[in-house]
Amino acid sequence: MWDKLELQHYERQLELIGRRGQRRLKNSGVFIAGAGGLGTAVAAYLAAAGVGRIAIVDKDMVQASNLNCQIMYSEADAGRMKAGALAERLVGLNSYIELTGEQVDIAGGNLRDRVAKFDILVDALDNFPARYVLNEAALAQGVPLVHASIRGFYGQLTTLVPGLTPCLKCLFPEIPTEERQAILGPVCGVIGCLQAMEVIKYLLGNGSLLMNKLIVFDGLKGTLDAVELVRRADCPVCGSR
Repeated sequence: MWDKLELQHYERQLELIGRRGQRRLKNSGVFIAGAGGLGTAVAAYLAAAGVGRIAIVDKDMVQASNLNCQIMYSEADAGRMKAGALAERLVGLNSYIELTGEQVDIAGGNLRDRVAKFDILVDALDNFPARYVLNEAALAQGVPLVHASIRGFYGQLTTLVPGLTPCLKCLFPEIPTEERQAILGPVCGVIGCLQAMEVIKYLLGNGSLLMNKLIVFDGLKGTLDAVELVRRADCPVCGSR
């Protein structure tokens, strides 16, 4: 049964996806790794859309230097754990869904059991050691992973489906050189919203996913380009699958 106020919350999108589609969102679970610039944007739009279970994990605290691109936090959140602060904020956006925020060091842990109960995973991380752990968990459980990364005026995005697309290790066999991440806030919004769109399309079974292609966003030129991706037969992570 639907609460009358809950239906009002989704009134505009019900015209597009109907109650059946809304029910699919409500019965779905999404695991978001990272509560920074990308994670805050993804989580906000998935919560607003009515995804029934959203788990947010991150190991860091909110800092004043985050606030130009992580706009779900306020100055008063400085010093708080990101995941918990974000989940708390999103409850005020949509009280009809289940939101959890947990302090987790993804790079140092085993995620396989943790992600098993979710329908799709979101890579909103800022480092590749943690991304590799998330990638392996997605492959082990056969769960799709929406990857994205950002830097400066640029961003990229793809949806990785075990057995059907390359995995993250195929795309990035070696950890890219780490640099201080200079970020313009709107780039987080653009790429994070595209990630949320991929998740919603997957959960609804509508549209075409960004499988076997990498979307590259150039904020200075205002362009989105697609790069075709090929799975590596010799990939040490997914090559034998």
